[in-house]
Amino acid sequence: MRSFQERRGLRIDGVCGPQTWGSLVEAGYRLGDRLLYIRAPMLRGDDVGELQESLGALGFDAGRVDAIFGPRTEAALEHFQRNAGLTVDRVCGPDTVAALRRVVRADTSPSPVASVRETQQLLDAPRRLERRRIGVGETGGLAALVDAVGRALTEAGAIVVVLHHPDESVQASEANAFEAEVFLSLSVRNEPRCAASFFAARAFESIGGRRLAELVLEELADDGVLGPPSPAAGMQLTILRETRMAAVVCEIGPPAVVVEQTPALVHRLVDALTRWAREPVPR
Repeated sequence: MRSFQERRGLRIDGVCGPQTWGSLVEAGYRLGDRLLYIRAPMLRGDDVGELQESLGALGFDAGRVDAIFGPRTEAALEHFQRNAGLTVDRVCGPDTVAALRRVVRADTSPSPVASVRETQQLLDAPRRLERRRIGVGETGGLAALVDAVGRALTEAGAIVVVLHHPDESVQASEANAFEAEVFLSLSVRNEPRCAASFFAARAFESIGGRRLAELVLEELADDGVLGPPSPAAGMQLTILRETRMAAVVCEIGPPAVVVEQTPALVHRLVDALTRWAREPVPR
């Protein structure tokens, strides 16, 4: 179980909870096993991820390879069907799968379009916090810290949404509805902990997310009170996978130290976001 969780970018706890079980189910699908189309709730699975990889490799922007069949994937599928002379029904069925397999070589570089789009969006954005749309949230235990970070960002001129909800999917949905440009989720741990993760899948890595995760760790490491930081990790946690912007989950602990160091942590986290706004893509 731990090996599976590690391979899938999940929290490694050896417990088959809802997210691990969902990932087990998704891993059982291969492209062609079922019809893929837009529906509610959205279809999820490795077959969707393979479709996104194939479309991206051909230059059709299906978005990040998150294995969720959403509107961007549907639009890319429609464009492929139109260009391939197929029936344009926005459904990935046997004919579409066969056409994809005819034109996508095994050695084709997967999904470069989404990475290029994210990089360009980051480079085109203003290089300051003022008027930037920023989301910060927590799933329990860090309400005071997140509220303080939200106030500090607002004072710096950002447009901020602060989210408190135990369900990561709810937070992701609210951050997407807010149209946040970046999202920072804080999670408390009982042990001395300083870790940050960003979204990464087999064929996609959030460039802006990795950059922010590295900056957060740099800033928090300067205090040294949370223990030595772990390297920034690419993961597929729910809130990273379902948000549409650069997002980072920052895990810190223990709780007593977090409470004691709240003012310093606020300063460090705001500094990390300020540095990210100035240079969202590594040179």
